[in-house]
Amino acid sequence: MQPARLHAGAWCRTLATLACVFALLLLGGCAGTGYTRPSHAGDIPTRVELADTPFFPDDSHYCGPAALATSLTAAGFPTRPETLIDQVLLPGRQGSLQIEMLAGARRRGAVATLIPDASQALLRELAAGHPVVVLQNLGLSWAPSWHYAVAVGYDLQADTILLRSGPMQRQELGLRTFMHTWNRSGRWAFVVSPPHKLPVTATQAETVKALLAFERNATAPAAAQAYRTGLARWPDNPTLAMGLGNALYASADEDGAEAVFRQVIDRHQLAAAYNNLARLLLARGDTAEARLQAERGLRVAGPLRETLMQTLAAAEAQAKATNPPPK
Repeated sequence: MQPARLHAGAWCRTLATLACVFALLLLGGCAGTGYTRPSHAGDIPTRVELADTPFFPDDSHYCGPAALATSLTAAGFPTRPETLIDQVLLPGRQGSLQIEMLAGARRRGAVATLIPDASQALLRELAAGHPVVVLQNLGLSWAPSWHYAVAVGYDLQADTILLRSGPMQRQELGLRTFMHTWNRSGRWAFVVSPPHKLPVTATQAETVKALLAFERNATAPAAAQAYRTGLARWPDNPTLAMGLGNALYASADEDGAEAVFRQVIDRHQLAAAYNNLARLLLARGDTAEARLQAERGLRVAGPLRETLMQTLAAAEAQAKATNPPPK
C-alpha cells in the first residue's frame, strides 16, 4: 500500500472543476495506465448501479468526510459529513489521511476493509451491492490533487464507472480514465460494512487487520460478531479464533470463550490459547486445571514464556490460598 496521503481538495471546489476536467482530458490521452478492459466477467452483471447510495454534495475540501458519510450511511450507519470533520479532516492540510478514513468508519461501529488493488475486485464489490471508497489523484504525478470518491456502479459495455464525487451525484467516467487517477494512489480502496458482513473480495490478511483494528473501538458483542463473520470464511485462522475467544470472555460468555480457546489448542497448540484458558479457569476457581494448562503452554511458549510463568505462579498461589498445608 502506498504511504498515507492527503487529498488536496481541488476537485471538491466548484471553481476548480473546469481545470480538473481539463486535466482528466489530458490523462485520457496518455498511455501506460496499466488498464485492460475487464475480462472473464461472465459471473457478474454487465451493468450495475447502486442508485440508492446516498449523496452528500461537497464543493469544499471535505471530500473525505463526504465520501465516508456516503459509505457509512449506505452500510446502515446513518452519518452526516459534518459530524466526521473533526475526526478525519486535518484543517491545516485541507485533507484527510487514509488511516483516519479507516479509523473514522470504525469509530461509527463499522468494519473498514481494504480490497485488492485490481479493477476486477472493484467491479465484484459493486456487483455484490457494496459501494467502494476510492482514492484518486486528479492532477498529475508531479502536481497531485488527491480526492476521495465513492464508486457506485459500472457499465462494461460502455466501459464506464459511476461515482459519487464532489458536487456530482452521478459522475460517469471512462474506466480507462478512472484507472489513470486510481493508479496514482496505488489503487487504494476500501469497503465499509456492518460486523456481520465482509467485502466479497477481502483477503484473509486484510480481513485480520481490519477486524483487529475494529475491535479496538467496538463493543465486545460487536467484536465477537465480526470475528464470527471472519471465521465463517476462514475457519482455521488462529488470530480470528483468539479474537473471538477474547471478545466472548469480555462479553461474559465464559463457556463460549472456553470452547473457543480449547478449539484453538486442539488445532494450533497456540501458547496464547493455553494462557487465556488458564486465566479463565483461574477466575472460575479451577486451579488444578489452570495449572495444567499453563504447564502445557510453557512447552510451546516461545515469546510468551514469561506471561505463562506468571500465570502458572498465579495458579500455584491460588492453590495454596485455597488449600493451605496442614500445620
